[in-house]
Amino acid sequence: MKNKFDILVIDDEQVVIDSVIKVGRINNYKIDSSNDALIAIEKVKENNYRLIICDIMLPVMNGFQFLEELQNLKVNIPVIMTTGYSTLENAVQSLYKGAIDFIPKPFTFDEMSSTIKRGLHYYELLNNKSSTVVYVSCPSKYFRFGYSCWALEDFNGTVLLGATNLYLKTIDNLKRIELLDLDEKINQAGLLAKFEDEEGDIHNLYSALSGRIIDRNEKLLTNISIIEKDPYFEGWIYRIIPNNFEYEKKLLIPCCSDR
Repeated sequence: MKNKFDILVIDDEQVVIDSVIKVGRINNYKIDSSNDALIAIEKVKENNYRLIICDIMLPVMNGFQFLEELQNLKVNIPVIMTTGYSTLENAVQSLYKGAIDFIPKPFTFDEMSSTIKRGLHYYELLNNKSSTVVYVSCPSKYFRFGYSCWALEDFNGTVLLGATNLYLKTIDNLKRIELLDLDEKINQAGLLAKFEDEEGDIHNLYSALSGRIIDRNEKLLTNISIIEKDPYFEGWIYRIIPNNFEYEKKLLIPCCSDR
């Protein structure tokens, strides 16, 4: 009989493993760990996990190869990647290759805690057939960044950005949103917005594209329910002038492929 764990963390830095263990201890998560992705593959074969947290830069087998091996094994466990701020382009690649989310290093205890909560909710939403929670996929003309941020090319070369319904469903009792300022420049995989739930946990949303913010949906600041009820239309977050939409969208996932 396979052992059951909540989380498998794979990292060659013990401080990262210890950080996840600390989060697990406080939240009563059962944690397993490995500093080697090859060993982790064997663990996946022998045990049951609800979530995997994996570093991209690993010896012997890196995070990208680990994702490919999971796909070869037809293992349906959500994977969150960790990466340094200097290599955020790796985060973009990892989401394109199948990871559901990423967390930049160095991260805080609260950032790791909120990321894990979303990851475990994601697992439950996709695997609990008795769940009454229903999420809506993004429309076919949209592109998505992992499961969290969507992008839609709009008029005059501008692009609308927002949060997917699935991402929002992984946050319990959404309370408010914190927006960036107008004219602020954003980077692909850079911070786009912060959501706060009723427990005070902060959930970061990372951008699908690079560009400059020329408009933002001010209504969300006073009525957060708009984004919950209609995340793909009335609940848009920003309008931006993209830096290079044709290039960056190649690393996004067309929402039409979800159908």
